[in-house]
Amino acid sequence: MTTKKELRIGLIGCGFMGRTHSNGYLRVKNFFPDLAYQPVLKAVCSRTESKARAFAAQWGYESVETDWKALIARDDIDAVDICTPNDMHAEIAIAVAAAGKMILCEKPLARTLEESAGMVSAIEKAGVPNTVWYNYRRLPAVTLAKNIIDSGKLGRIFHYRANFLQDWTINANLPQGGEGLWRMDADVAGSGVVGDLLSHCIDTALWLNGSITNVTAMTETFVKERMHQLTGKVEKVNIDDACSFLCRFSNGSLGLFESTRYARGHKALYTFEINGENASIRWDLHDLNRLEYFDNADASTVRGWRSIHVTDGDQPYMDKWWVPGLGIGYEHSFVHQAADFLKSLETGEPCSPTFKEALETQKVCQAVLDSAASGSWKDTGAA
Repeated sequence: MTTKKELRIGLIGCGFMGRTHSNGYLRVKNFFPDLAYQPVLKAVCSRTESKARAFAAQWGYESVETDWKALIARDDIDAVDICTPNDMHAEIAIAVAAAGKMILCEKPLARTLEESAGMVSAIEKAGVPNTVWYNYRRLPAVTLAKNIIDSGKLGRIFHYRANFLQDWTINANLPQGGEGLWRMDADVAGSGVVGDLLSHCIDTALWLNGSITNVTAMTETFVKERMHQLTGKVEKVNIDDACSFLCRFSNGSLGLFESTRYARGHKALYTFEINGENASIRWDLHDLNRLEYFDNADASTVRGWRSIHVTDGDQPYMDKWWVPGLGIGYEHSFVHQAADFLKSLETGEPCSPTFKEALETQKVCQAVLDSAASGSWKDTGAA
């Protein structure tokens, strides 16, 4: 039996995303047994020791830290996974790079384009393996969409449209800031739906359809003031509750994106549709094992949208799971990303999206925010 190489993981932050990443590390050895590397959950860090200890006991981490700098300094940590609120991403990532350790970072890369650029510079100087957890790329139906587009079946692309709709902030009495609601505080989150939700849509779009060159956007903050949990005072709300933007892609296609936390009846509706000269595809997170496909080459008597159930072993990732017809879920995207990162350590190839690639998403997010503020078209400065 081949001896596995250990990748000793230090996780910083033990909230919702810490759970999804930890589950990915735990499951990868069961379903991707041929990988040369195996994650070892070495330490988890939280400012609250009792929270860290409870998390460690639940997920199997060997030890806990309450200071992220102490975790980074440990000799028994090979890779640091950043699952903190956005305002800590840059400082931690730059310190990890300086320590020469591998980095996995939850999205978005940082609060601002400036912070993100500093992270990329530090990573490239250190030359350490890195990835950003834009996990929706790793859902088999989305990866299948990528394969279909790359095959040329769609032909010239004309339109890309996507939305990400939620409704959890429709409450004027909901406070901002503090644990659990830091996404409502611009000082911590950087932005609202642009960084939280649209960044997912943008990352997927760049991966599937190429770079975005310019944008025109509008944003709205529906509740202008909220009580801040940390100060107890009513303060101005600076995050965007909703955003819509138009864009042009470098391949000549047009894009339409919408995101909001004020769409009553939607908890996490993420969809995209791509229209090409020869065919179209569309996908819905609520039915994540299906990809819909329209091929104009079909005979007119049977031409129409077909529903592809992405569960067969010859479809992306599905040979690792069950038998045809049995689907997988949201959590499996993190298993796939963990597996892809471990595989990249074998091959020496980057695990996409890297920090540098995630910077392109940040450029579009910044252009969207700048356009909304100025009421004018903005170039993204895309590479």
